Amino acid sequence: MGRKRKNKICDKVSHEKEDRISQLPEPLILEILYHLSTKDVVRTSALSTKWRNHWRSVPGLDLDLDAVSDSYMDDFASFGDRFFYPHKVSWIHKFRLKNIHVPYGEFNLPIWIDAVTSRRIQYLDVDYYGHDNVPLSIYTCKTLVHLRLCCASLPNAVVSLPCLKILHLEYVRWRNETTLHKLISGTPVLEDLILIRSPNNFNAHVLQLSSHTLKRIDIDMDESPTQVVIDAPQLQCLRTKVYAAKSFKIINSKFPSKLDIDLRSALFYPTENVIHNILDDISRVRDLVISSNTWKEFFFCSRQFLNLSRLNVRFDISDLEMLSTILESCTKLESLTLEIIKDQSMRSHKEKREPNVMFSAVPECLESSLKFVELKRSIPSYEGEMELIRYFLKNSKILEKLRLNVYYTYKAKCAFLTEVVAIPRCSSTCKVLVL
Repeated sequence: MGRKRKNKICDKVSHEKEDRISQLPEPLILEILYHLSTKDVVRTSALSTKWRNHWRSVPGLDLDLDAVSDSYMDDFASFGDRFFYPHKVSWIHKFRLKNIHVPYGEFNLPIWIDAVTSRRIQYLDVDYYGHDNVPLSIYTCKTLVHLRLCCASLPNAVVSLPCLKILHLEYVRWRNETTLHKLISGTPVLEDLILIRSPNNFNAHVLQLSSHTLKRIDIDMDESPTQVVIDAPQLQCLRTKVYAAKSFKIINSKFPSKLDIDLRSALFYPTENVIHNILDDISRVRDLVISSNTWKEFFFCSRQFLNLSRLNVRFDISDLEMLSTILESCTKLESLTLEIIKDQSMRSHKEKREPNVMFSAVPECLESSLKFVELKRSIPSYEGEMELIRYFLKNSKILEKLRLNVYYTYKAKCAFLTEVVAIPRCSSTCKVLVL
């Protein structure tokens, strides 16, 4: 009897928990479901009768065709036709359709897009495979805030997107230079522009990006035109890869405070020309992310980073000898993330050369500004690792956190932790976190 009574109590507790979830305010439930894929949202209809129709009221449709087998593709197309016919949906705010591996002509995708853009759609994300242009209704949607298109062809037409703030174009084709210009000029509040590997199929010599509202630009175009010119007075963040010495020019800008840049041309062009063709005054950068094959060019061209407060840099292990020079250049540095990677020039273990990290003096930033340091490595530990940790702990006067993202076996990690804990710290408030 005791066991049966215990089971009843457990059932009652489980039932109460289920009721608590079901009794959440419906707007809150719909907001939670809005951030899930449609497949997962529909699955909630099996929870109880109260949840059976919740999915029909979620203001978003997030579909991934990788989750649809070929045998159900016709059913999927029929579902979409019924869902969007004709402009039946008036409440949808998000439409996301990913991984279309069949010709979109087998779907009525243009009709689906016309249906959502004629209503209150705010977020549109579509893999639009095919050679036909995207529907013109995308160009005149009055409520669209976020637009991502992949593998699409853009028509050359009048654009009016008064609310669009984020534009993400990936593997997108446009016929001529004016197509992209019209798209950007027709978005008067655009803040984020992402161009990923868009093929240069119109043989343009100059790609002009001009906007008075753009704050963040991300460009990765390995088939880039001869020159990219950015005219964006409000630019705050630039992330890009540069493939040619004269491929980039920033004009009419106070210069972005955050720069994430990867020079792919350093082996073929004079390094100083590469930097000076991109930046007029790099010393104004406050947040800098640079790759292992780029940092040397920056620090050789500009020895003083007077305003730099955050630095995220990747080093080959042999480059650690230059760390003291970098820290001496960054007099106001507050945050340092240093990732140690494998030196590609090391062909064998016999050729491995441990870095000789020596500091003749304590850099100014360690005494007055450095508050956060993260050391990461994706290689086996090196002999100078503990000395580097000891240096930061013993000389950083206002350091608040040292994060060590390292990899050890359990036994070796215990020994490592013991040694780290024993190191005296110059800052009494410093916390050490080992991941």
